[in-house]
Amino acid sequence: MSSELLVDLSEEVPTPQLEQLKLATVEDQQWPPDESPLSKSDVSQQFDAASPHLPWDHPFYDIARHQIIEVAGDDNFGRKVIVFNACRMPPQHQLDHHKLLMYLKGTLDQYVESDYTLIYFHYGLTSENKPSLSWLRDAYREFDRKYKKNIKALYIVHPTMFIKTLLILFKPIISFKFGRKINYVSYLSELENVVKCDQLVIPACVKEYDNKLRASLKPTAQPPMSPPASPPLPNQVFGVSLALLRQRSPDGDPVPVVMTDTITFLSEQGLEIEGIFRRSANVTLVKDVQLRYNSGATVNFSEMEDVHLAAVILKTFLRELPEPLLTYQLYNDIVNFTSVPSEDQVTAMKTLIESLPEENRISLRYLITFLAEVSAKSEVNKMTNSNLAVVFGPNLLWGRDNAMSLSAIGPINNFTRTLLDQQHLVFT
Repeated sequence: MSSELLVDLSEEVPTPQLEQLKLATVEDQQWPPDESPLSKSDVSQQFDAASPHLPWDHPFYDIARHQIIEVAGDDNFGRKVIVFNACRMPPQHQLDHHKLLMYLKGTLDQYVESDYTLIYFHYGLTSENKPSLSWLRDAYREFDRKYKKNIKALYIVHPTMFIKTLLILFKPIISFKFGRKINYVSYLSELENVVKCDQLVIPACVKEYDNKLRASLKPTAQPPMSPPASPPLPNQVFGVSLALLRQRSPDGDPVPVVMTDTITFLSEQGLEIEGIFRRSANVTLVKDVQLRYNSGATVNFSEMEDVHLAAVILKTFLRELPEPLLTYQLYNDIVNFTSVPSEDQVTAMKTLIESLPEENRISLRYLITFLAEVSAKSEVNKMTNSNLAVVFGPNLLWGRDNAMSLSAIGPINNFTRTLLDQQHLVFT
C-alpha cells in the first residue's frame, strides 16, 4: 500500500522473523497463466486508464482481469477511495508482481494530487499468494513522497495477527504522522463510518468471512449491523431523486438547491483556489451541513467561508443520488463511448444528453457550465478538464452495483473530459 509501510529491508531488519510469520491457507484457485513479463519502462509507459475493457493484448490485461485493485468513488469525507483485495491475488508463480506494482502505481498516479483513502481487504492473503520481501523493497523504492502526502487514511479490514505483527516490526521506521493514518477495521459494518459499503464491490468470500466472525461472537458482543434503508424525511435533500426534489421545489426548479447554493458560492469565492476539488473537508462540518439541508434549513456558505466544504458538499450530493446524474440507462453507451469516431462524438453526446430526463439534463448543463468556468482558471487553480474529469467522472455515473472497476472508470472519465472539452457545442 503506502510506501511508508513498504519498508527498506536492509540487513538490520529482522527478515527471518518476517519469513516465520505463517499465513492461513485457503483453497487453491485455478488461474490462467500470465502473459510474458514486460520491462519496467514498457509497463509504466503503456498504462492506459482509458482503455474501455482492457483487451487481452493490453499490457495490463493479465493484472486487471483479477480485479485486485478497484476505484470506488468518494468516501464520506469527499476523498477518492482505492480498494486492494488480497483474496483476488492468484498464487505467486501465476502473477507478475512487478506489473502489479506498476498497475497500482498507475492507478494512484490518477489520484495522488487529491486527498485519497486506501481500503485493504486482508482476508485471503495466504502463504501461496503473498508477495515476496523483495517486492516490498521494490514498492518502497517506487512510492515516493507524492504518493504519501495526500493519503489521508489506510483502513485494514479483517486484520490478523500476521499483519499486526508485521506493522509492529516495522514501527521504528514508520513515521508517527503516517502511523496515525492506519486504522484496523474488524467488521464490514464499521466501514460505514468511512464509506457507504454498497458502493464497494466486496468479494463474496470477504462477506462470508465477516458473517463467520459475527456468528462466533456472543450476542452481547455483536457489532452493530448497518442501519436499514429508511424512507426519505419530509425535507430530505441528500439521497433523494432529482424528480422528487423538483416536485418539492416551490417554483419547480429542476436544479436542486444544493447545486445552486454550492455552485453560486464556488463561482464567487473558489475559482482561483488551487486544487478547489482536491481537498477533503472536516467530517463534522460536512455532516452538519447535510443535516441542515435535510431538516429544511437554509445553508449559507458565505457565512462559513470554507471553499473546500462547499466543494465536498457538491460532490457528496451527486454521489448520494439514488441514480447517477447521467442515469443507469446511459451506462453502457458512455463506457463504450471511446469507440465513437472523434468526428461523431459531439453529435453522439447531444443524442445521449437529450435522452436524459429534463431535470437531469438541465442540472448537468448547470454543472458542466460551472466546471468550464473552473477550467478557464486552470492556470491558477490547477483544475484542467482532465483533472476535473477524474474528480467528477465517478460522481456523474456508476454501475448499478455502485462501484466501478478500473476498466470502466477510465472510459467514464474520458467521456466527462470530452463533455467538458465540447460543452460549448453540446449544450448549444
